[in-house]
Amino acid sequence: MEYIKKLWFLILEFSPQILIALAILIIGLFVISLATKLSRRIMAKGGLDITLQKFLSNLVNWTLKILLFIVVISKLGIETTSFAAILAAAGLAVGLALQGSLSNFAGGVLIMIFKPIKIGDLIEAQGEIGVVKEIEIFTTKLTGLSNKEIIIPNGSLSNGNIVNYTTEGTRRVDLVFGVGYDSDIKKTKAVLMDVITSHPLVLQDPSPTVNVSELADSSINFAVRPWCKTEDYWTVFFDVTENTKEALDVAGIEIPYPHQVEIHKKD
Repeated sequence: MEYIKKLWFLILEFSPQILIALAILIIGLFVISLATKLSRRIMAKGGLDITLQKFLSNLVNWTLKILLFIVVISKLGIETTSFAAILAAAGLAVGLALQGSLSNFAGGVLIMIFKPIKIGDLIEAQGEIGVVKEIEIFTTKLTGLSNKEIIIPNGSLSNGNIVNYTTEGTRRVDLVFGVGYDSDIKKTKAVLMDVITSHPLVLQDPSPTVNVSELADSSINFAVRPWCKTEDYWTVFFDVTENTKEALDVAGIEIPYPHQVEIHKKD
């Protein structure tokens, strides 16, 4: 009976605190739910990436729940100072252990906010060229030109140079062709210009150009610069290269190449 009396006394003494803590818990969870939904709406209106929206909303949700947990246990009379110190120490240890991952996370957030690249863009970064397949929180996946998957950490990607070939919509194809010194320059320029202007995928605006770029040791080099849509780049590159060889042969213009001369010794 003595233990029952003590238990009943404790229940009566702490019941107000328990009820208050329970009320704070219920109301807090409701407010957190509303805050999470509100944050998702704000981020959606801001045009943030869906992956980033989910991650940040979950981060907000769990941060508020941890704060709510601390408030509830403090209402129950539990000392929270040491508990908060333990959380801070644990957070510091986790931060040091995951320093590289946190750098990649920060890089992913920057990429998703400022959007220097988007899915479908052809980019060159960290010595790799490929089409952006997926932008995740920690890494970005590219599909290489030979259909290989390339995974680049977002920390390195956001801190390095990014060449985006898709943004402008058009690309200039830079080609160089060399002809012999006996070739007529005006005739050669006309042949090269005819090759690029007759290609159906070469754009007329900006205008293609053909100019003498170098007087090399064994050839006169011409810089051939047609423009095309980004998606037509490689088709134009290969077609113009092949068509140029055929056109120069038909025009009787020689493309220099090393010759081997046989020397016959007399007995």
